[in-house]
Amino acid sequence: MRYTSLVDFLNDGRPALAKGPVGMIFVEDLVEVDSTIRHHLQLGFPTLLVFGPEEMTLSQDLATSVHRIDHPMQTRGAAVDAVNQLIDAAPDLWMYYCYNAEYLFYPFCETRSVTEMLAFHTEERRDAILTYVIDLYAGDLDIHPDAVSLSEAYLDKSGYYALARNDEVGHPRERQLDFYGGLRWRFEEHIPTASRRIDRIALFRAAKGLTLRPNHTFSDEEYNTYSCPWHHNITAAICSFRTAKALKTNAGSTFDIPNFVWHNSTPFTWQSKQLLDLGLMEPGQWF
Repeated sequence: MRYTSLVDFLNDGRPALAKGPVGMIFVEDLVEVDSTIRHHLQLGFPTLLVFGPEEMTLSQDLATSVHRIDHPMQTRGAAVDAVNQLIDAAPDLWMYYCYNAEYLFYPFCETRSVTEMLAFHTEERRDAILTYVIDLYAGDLDIHPDAVSLSEAYLDKSGYYALARNDEVGHPRERQLDFYGGLRWRFEEHIPTASRRIDRIALFRAAKGLTLRPNHTFSDEEYNTYSCPWHHNITAAICSFRTAKALKTNAGSTFDIPNFVWHNSTPFTWQSKQLLDLGLMEPGQWF
């Protein structure tokens, strides 16, 4: 089903919000749109909303499997605004958001659906899951000048770190950290300071009055924590070509980067076990 705007969807497509989790994919360009949708359908999202430009075309089978919403992504804050409107429209539903050429992984996702995982997480009395945005990049930028290659994708196997996240008066927030690493760390001179973190609360349970902020945190500070006070919880990873694409399509950085591969690069296997072995996500009590 196609809708001409988010308002149109909220007026005529509201039955799609009857059951979660609801996935939201924001299409900023036309790179790997179909593969992004297919990946998330395979994870078991019962409802996928795809926001994108009018010129976006989807494969016939995908067009009938998702709710396409024409949405001007060039507008500043377009994704955040859409997420907040969906939160208002469907409180209590689990939701997820990402961009095209981004792929969600969570522990054992090859054999367990996202619905099963979120049901377990809800029983843990948690309303949000911390996700780390792990940069992917093509190994050969001469062959793949936009830095995107699903068959020859690499990621950094080390170089990740965390710093305390302080509140308004300079005190460390409980169970909150700012996480860094990947291309945003290695090429930080080309990345605005506010965009260098790799943590994102991409999976969350909507609630009345809850709002997503432009820095990928929520107005309810408990949503921004990495675990509950009594034990570790599930964390997930979004494996993303978004930063690599931006660095290679931006005239201010592309000529300074002949290659992304370095001594800590390793081929991405597209398996959750690799991310678990590298410590890039946490199973918590999820067995």
